Amino acid sequence: QEVVSEESEEESNGVNLMEFSDEILLHILSYVPCTDLVLNVRRTCRKLATLCLDKSLTHTVLLQKDYKVNKDKVKQLMRDIGKEIYQLNMAGCYWLPSSTIDHVTRCKNLVKLNLSGCHVTSLRLSKMLSTLQHLRSLAIDVNPGFDASQLSSECKATLSRVSELKQTLYTPSYGVVPCCTSLEKLLLYFEILDRSREGFMLSGQLMVGESNVPHYQNLRIFYARLAPGYVNQEVVRLYLAVLSDRTPENLHAFLISAPGSFAETGATKNLLDSMARNVRLDALQLPKAWINGSGLLQHLKFNNPFYFSFSRCTLSGGHLIQRVINGGKDLKSLTSLNLSGCVHCLAPESLFRKAEDDIDSSILESLVVSCCNLRHLNLSAAHHHSSESIGNHLCQLLSRLKHLLSLALPVCSITDVAASVEKPPTTPNLVPQTFGRKVRIGIQTYPKNLGDQANQKIESSVFWALMGSLRFLETLEIIGSSFSSAMPRNEPAIRNSLPPCVRAQSVGDSEVAAISQLTYLQSLTLAQLPNILTGSGLVNIGLQCQHLRTLSLANLGMMGKVVYMSALMDMLKHCKCLRDLRLEQPYLCAGAQFFQALSHCSSLQRLCIVSRSGTLQSDAVMSFMANCLEVIMCHMFVGESLTVCRNLQQSIVRSFQAERPALNVVIFPLLHEDLTEVIRDVPMRHLDEITLFKSRVAEEPPNLWW
Repeated sequence: QEVVSEESEEESNGVNLMEFSDEILLHILSYVPCTDLVLNVRRTCRKLATLCLDKSLTHTVLLQKDYKVNKDKVKQLMRDIGKEIYQLNMAGCYWLPSSTIDHVTRCKNLVKLNLSGCHVTSLRLSKMLSTLQHLRSLAIDVNPGFDASQLSSECKATLSRVSELKQTLYTPSYGVVPCCTSLEKLLLYFEILDRSREGFMLSGQLMVGESNVPHYQNLRIFYARLAPGYVNQEVVRLYLAVLSDRTPENLHAFLISAPGSFAETGATKNLLDSMARNVRLDALQLPKAWINGSGLLQHLKFNNPFYFSFSRCTLSGGHLIQRVINGGKDLKSLTSLNLSGCVHCLAPESLFRKAEDDIDSSILESLVVSCCNLRHLNLSAAHHHSSESIGNHLCQLLSRLKHLLSLALPVCSITDVAASVEKPPTTPNLVPQTFGRKVRIGIQTYPKNLGDQANQKIESSVFWALMGSLRFLETLEIIGSSFSSAMPRNEPAIRNSLPPCVRAQSVGDSEVAAISQLTYLQSLTLAQLPNILTGSGLVNIGLQCQHLRTLSLANLGMMGKVVYMSALMDMLKHCKCLRDLRLEQPYLCAGAQFFQALSHCSSLQRLCIVSRSGTLQSDAVMSFMANCLEVIMCHMFVGESLTVCRNLQQSIVRSFQAERPALNVVIFPLLHEDLTEVIRDVPMRHLDEITLFKSRVAEEPPNLWW
């Protein structure tokens, strides 16, 4: 009786959620998915029934990562609040049948609509857009079979009022661009393959009836991102041809992201010359062949630039300071800078310089001083070696950028120069990065807790100091300058990898432990850290970085053995917020212990394992899928036989597809000749965000789309 009386007293003294003010309740409800609010929460009581339909909660509906939503839920949602929705984001809802789009017609007041990654035919698009007279922003995919002649006059009238268009092309086409006569922002993603499924070579020529000319006269932002392949290059040139004839006067952002070689032509040269004469830009990204060896940057004019990308260009530091930074003038507005693969960007000249030579710290200092408000900086895929000058280490200079939210660095850039000069590489560092006979090495002992380790390293390590100064960093990538993933796009798996940079040989567990100082870290990528001996630093990250959502680890330590597996399993037990995990490591053994540890990650949604000669334990995978109810993506490319992989994939789909409509499972031998055919069926959202390895810091301008 005493216990009962105490509990009732606590309840009477406690705070009832319904006693909060409407403002506080609305703020709490804003974190609940809209489908739950409308279909579940509002049915609990009268007060919540009213609040859940508040305009602040129904104005914008985000379904893009609501993996539990299905066709029936969307149908009911549109019936209940369709007229109240002004912005609807269904990007990446690949699991919904195309008939689901029919229910969007109930949203008569829609202003913004994102259907990227959804199955939409020409006829369905026409029917839907015919009813959306207020639409001003649209994102769609253009798939094989798209026919612009099937668009009704009412649909074209709606498109004529659209000012923002994002279009992902899987077939050579203008899509709906010619119908959008009021375009101010145009985003184009070219994902056209060079070969059909039957093996026929595709042409970049547009289909019959696709001869209409795009209208760019009001264009302010032009962005094009190309997947590898010559067809994508051919098609984007057709889009650019109109721009070369007449450059829009209000153009202030011109961005083209193209991998590999994308040669400049007479038309593109005319376009760039016209831009140099007539416009002032705020954002710029060009293919490397358009910048290398040209004086273009000297003639382009900038207004208040917020984004620059010179990825993979041979731009020297001298040119960067003189032509872009302009001696430190007017660059306080720059918030995002991508110098990935720009191997000479921190050196005065590139003509007689080797890529491994020391950087000129004065150039980096000028960059830091001039661009003091940088929030996103990418210096990966290059050898940025600091000299022995005191106070001029790259890490010391970057520590001045107090506003950084995301940072990508090569492994060799974080080495403590003094330590590497005084101490020659130890025996473990001299182990060759090969896959031959195993070499037995001693295991170094490390302090058992972060405090002891910090006390030993903080005064001498520049990387410890850098991590301590960037307290609000959310995204960090430390990637070996010679690292290449075993899964490149549209090509067979790579069988051999290049050895790490000599300067990177000393980077290991203590540097990883330093990352644990980043309390607000949400995304972490570590690739090709050769001196990982135990992985002890990973445990510290798991304990301290409680906001971590994305973790990508690749080729850590010795290549012939996964030396950090025990530490990784300890780390995973603390990662309650982890949603995405990508592991790429040869000889990875994903057994019962690993999947049992992974089951502690209760929020995990996507798992990708890439392992040459790696093995799986099928029963452990099935048990993991049963325990982790949020997992909707399971990609494993390992060394098992095709039969083992297919049987496991079929078992997972059979057991869990009904309960998880968004479930996407691909289990396949990494070195199989049909790997590229399997990859092409992976939903673009998963392929782009986790399955394929790449540096994502400053990859695009911030807030480019929703």
